[in-house]
Amino acid sequence: MLPAWLDPIAGPVLAATQAPNLGDLKGEVLREWGSSEVWRLSYGLRSVIAKRGSDAQVTEAAAYRRLVVPLQLPAPKLIHAEGTDDAVLLVLADVGLGSLEQEPTAEGFLAAAELIAAVRSQPIDAPSEFTPDHLRDLVRRSPADGELAARLETVGVAKLEELQKETPARVVHGDFVPKNLVTDGTRWTVVDWPLAHVAPHLSDLYTLLRDAVAVGHQRGPIVARYIDASGTDPQLVQRQLAIGGIAFTLRALTWVVEEGVNTVPSSREWIAPLLAELTDITTNLR
Repeated sequence: MLPAWLDPIAGPVLAATQAPNLGDLKGEVLREWGSSEVWRLSYGLRSVIAKRGSDAQVTEAAAYRRLVVPLQLPAPKLIHAEGTDDAVLLVLADVGLGSLEQEPTAEGFLAAAELIAAVRSQPIDAPSEFTPDHLRDLVRRSPADGELAARLETVGVAKLEELQKETPARVVHGDFVPKNLVTDGTRWTVVDWPLAHVAPHLSDLYTLLRDAVAVGHQRGPIVARYIDASGTDPQLVQRQLAIGGIAFTLRALTWVVEEGVNTVPSSREWIAPLLAELTDITTNLR
């Protein structure tokens, strides 16, 4: 079985796999969401990843051109990109069979912390795309109640303004979770870049810690590995994590209420826990 949308990228897929024709390819569905469909296409020992992205996922090719390729970030090589009326089709290098979601080891989470440091080590001459105005906009679009919204628009904005003065903006992956951390057994790579942007916060480390704790690992060693790899002041990291947590939860909440309820109906169940998480982060802002 092969994806129904394969024809526009058939040439690059055949060239990369050296398959004589499409009928000789083996297809394996890796992910199938409302806005993202990902396949491994193989011929013998050669394989590529074919991805169809719509809605929020259509920006991945642009993220590769603007950030991933120029900065040589640890992402799969983009072999080909093709736009259609309602989606973008990508052909990507296959970077491994295993993910941190499948094998959530302590070593894998520590390696992921080093990946974040590597991504953030690349300077970029671009302004932050998570500004106080952006924060206010996300608050207004979110289901936060009046008290929470007011604290975010005062204390949260003030802390973001302080952070922007303390540290330059760097690339943020935007969906740094175990399913997007892939290994070939030797090297770890970050996949799925449509939400990549530039910001001073550490939402990537925040989500990594969030998932590590969920499977029973301790935060401390992962934070320490990031600090060691990045050479960042520990107190600054804590401030970056707080704003990163706000950024993550607000983005997640607005995605659920504006898109997720339609593409992933079960995401309605995420609203209450995300609001509780956002409240806890905001209450503890100092």
